[in-house]
Amino acid sequence: MKDKDYISWDEYFMGVALLSAKRSKDPHTKVGACIVNQKKRIVGIGYNGFPMGCDDDTFPWVNTKDLNTLDTKYPYVVHAEANAILNSNITTLEGATLYVSLFPCNDCAKLIIQSGIKHIVYMDDKYKNDSSNVASRRMFDAAGVSYTKLGKLIEVELNEVPSK
Repeated sequence: MKDKDYISWDEYFMGVALLSAKRSKDPHTKVGACIVNQKKRIVGIGYNGFPMGCDDDTFPWVNTKDLNTLDTKYPYVVHAEANAILNSNITTLEGATLYVSLFPCNDCAKLIIQSGIKHIVYMDDKYKNDSSNVASRRMFDAAGVSYTKLGKLIEVELNEVPSK
């Protein structure tokens, strides 16, 4: 008889997104994303970070809004969703699902819609009432992109995973 104690596809793919987030060097917010096609194959992953060639030790990681914008991370960081789309290994993402640890901002929403992704599964929505996220929801609703919040995952530390 098969084991009945296994994780769902949503938990599995969100786990990949959360693992990807651990690659982020952002000391404030680590976000990961995983794109899955309709055949349940991973076709793109990403995390938030600076563009290739932009030194993580040279550009600022500061998130204080009081500073000049150029002295903060905001104009430089590429979001996890954008990186996952850019890192995708297929020519079309039409009908794909995006698993992301943080609900997408309005700029990422535009990329998600334009890429053909049709469903978003997210974990955290800490900016739900910010205008950026309200705009995202408006665009998703208008474009027919559905979004679902995934319940709490059982967290497993990487050092707890048995090795062969």
